[in-house]
Amino acid sequence: MRINLKQTYTLFFLAGVFFIPFNSYQGISFLGEYRKDGAILFFLISFLLFFIDAGFKNKIKLPIKNVFIQFLALLVLWLILSTLFNGASVLENYMKQTSGVSRFLRQLVSLSLALILFITSYNIFTNSSAKKVFFILRRAFLYSFCFVIIYSFFEILIVVFNMHSLKSVFLLFDYFPFTETSYDFKFKRISAVSYEPPFLAIYLITIAAWMFSYILTSKRKLKYLPSIFVFVLTFFSGSRTALIVILLQFLIFIWIAFFSSKKFNRIIQNFLILSFSLLLLVFIFKGQKIVEVLEDKIETLNFKKNLGESISNRSRFGIQYTSLLIFAENPFFGVGFGQQGFHAKDKYPEWVTKNNYEFDLFYLNENDKSFPPGYNIYTRLLAETGVVGILIFLFFLFLIFYQCQKLIKNKESLDKVIPIVLLISFIGFSVNWLQFDSFRVYGFWICFALLIQQTQKKSIKNE
Repeated sequence: MRINLKQTYTLFFLAGVFFIPFNSYQGISFLGEYRKDGAILFFLISFLLFFIDAGFKNKIKLPIKNVFIQFLALLVLWLILSTLFNGASVLENYMKQTSGVSRFLRQLVSLSLALILFITSYNIFTNSSAKKVFFILRRAFLYSFCFVIIYSFFEILIVVFNMHSLKSVFLLFDYFPFTETSYDFKFKRISAVSYEPPFLAIYLITIAAWMFSYILTSKRKLKYLPSIFVFVLTFFSGSRTALIVILLQFLIFIWIAFFSSKKFNRIIQNFLILSFSLLLLVFIFKGQKIVEVLEDKIETLNFKKNLGESISNRSRFGIQYTSLLIFAENPFFGVGFGQQGFHAKDKYPEWVTKNNYEFDLFYLNENDKSFPPGYNIYTRLLAETGVVGILIFLFFLFLIFYQCQKLIKNKESLDKVIPIVLLISFIGFSVNWLQFDSFRVYGFWICFALLIQQTQKKSIKNE
């Protein structure tokens, strides 16, 4: 029975990995910020079955002595303590039919769900070798990505190339779980099976390094296709964040792989020669068109212009700026976990709220229960947990980067692929957190569990 239970919760976990990008359906309201995520249902079922199985064995594996776990525990402890230190204001906070206490508890539950994913992942991973876990996870990501590619293919043809006759076929995707088809004819951006382009961007950032790794490990002629499709979907998503982050991930991936191993050096050399040859051919036949497209994309990265013309960008920057104002007034303890929105409502500068429908309809509308996002986890932690909280979090990330680099340096050949993928993924998550303020990043906790598993295996081996 225990073997079957173990296999069952492992399959539910892998199903959760597959469904990470799927959040375009109506959702389940009581799950809060996770309400639209199809993946969370499978992860929770996996955890429940794992917990039952662990009850039979009377053991849940958690490396409490590991320095990463200790810093993570310290971060969670400070989130709670900073809120308790601000107990008086938390009790008085009230906004959008939500009290400060209620908001804190909801955010704590949200963080707990992320930690549940980490605990489940780690306990599943420790039963197998790092290589086996890596290849199984990558296959799950690939199968999910293949579905996203097929869906996006139809979406691109309809939205970008106006092939409306395909709509009847495209609507068949509505029968797939957690999926509701939609079109963006105004901006001609795709979101695939995700709710909107920014969430597709987070998914692409999550899988980018895993897809890049096929260049190093696969012997098939199609090994470049996953990487190519990552960039194709990034391009059509129209996400500036994804474009910058994934390009950065790719360049760092090439750089690290090139200098980490002689075998990878030759592979990267061949890849670069092939890439430049193909690009040269494309420029010869479609050079003018490519230049026009590149100029258009570069123009979208014009921060000053976009800040003036884009309401969304003005809101993002304004909310981040307001978080810094809150931090300046509460530099040590912050205002408490989840309390940023309560303190920000009276501090938004006029240049942010004036003629801004997002504040009128959503962020300052008391009838709309959704809280305004912080749009940046670093400025949010500064505002809510003060300098102590942000330093703990930054040092936690530093330890992760350091450990990945250490594993890359100490391992040989294909063993380097896993820490390379983890490092590139963590870089992507960390940069993306500059415009995302939630710990609800499934890929981060899965990669963190795999890193801990590698670290623990290494420690046991050294002992």
